[in-house]
Amino acid sequence: MKYIYPVVSRRSGGVSVGINLNPNNACNWRCIYCQVPELKRGTAPVIDLISLEVELRTFLQEVLYGDFMQNQVPAELRRINDIALSGNGEPTSAKEFEQVIELIGRVRSSLDLPRDIKLVLITNGSLIDRDNVQAGLSRMSEINGEVWFKLDSVTRSGRALINNTRMSLNRMRANLLLATSLCPTWLQSCMFQIDDMPLREAEVDAYLRFVAELLRDGAPLKGVMIYGLARTSMQPESPRLTKVSQGWMESLGAEIQAMGLEVKISP
Repeated sequence: MKYIYPVVSRRSGGVSVGINLNPNNACNWRCIYCQVPELKRGTAPVIDLISLEVELRTFLQEVLYGDFMQNQVPAELRRINDIALSGNGEPTSAKEFEQVIELIGRVRSSLDLPRDIKLVLITNGSLIDRDNVQAGLSRMSEINGEVWFKLDSVTRSGRALINNTRMSLNRMRANLLLATSLCPTWLQSCMFQIDDMPLREAEVDAYLRFVAELLRDGAPLKGVMIYGLARTSMQPESPRLTKVSQGWMESLGAEIQAMGLEVKISP
């Protein structure tokens, strides 16, 4: 399949159906922890909507009714957890993003899928200000959609180092507020050590202030997801990166929870 990459996860207890709108391995950011090999700067290619619909429909039907899933995969893992727009680059860079969301909604409604299956957009948030992306997010909110908005650093130097982007904090904040106004939104932050050192105290303080200011201004955030390095980075900085301790993550999570936000931690 070109666009669909299913994962059967024992940890999550079911199937996550991934949709990769960047099969060309192109992204407008270059995060140093990215697991995509041969990552390049760029945007999503033209999306073949007919092929995407065939692949998505075929796979969902296989999970629901197929002989392989019925005979080889335990019953408790045949549950579909979510449909996730992620893949090998920034999914909102696809010009057809709005049409893709409509396509997913159409396929969902035509199959006997549980209504509680989420549609998740994993995004760096840099293109939320585009009209077609906002239209897509509005549609997502109608079909149990959820945005996971990347926030690894709120300092200019931190974003330059970690995400290789010059996107300003003001624009990131504006795009985040747009996202929260259109669709339920979580912040998602990858935490790790660089050269055996976790985030500097000044970085952590800036991060916490940013979240506190969002809440003070009434941003309806669902919560914060803090996660660590699960697989080896395929970027040149990979040898410099190591996992941060679970205790460090839990300490940060406790400070966020004290603000009244839900926190999910995946070491």
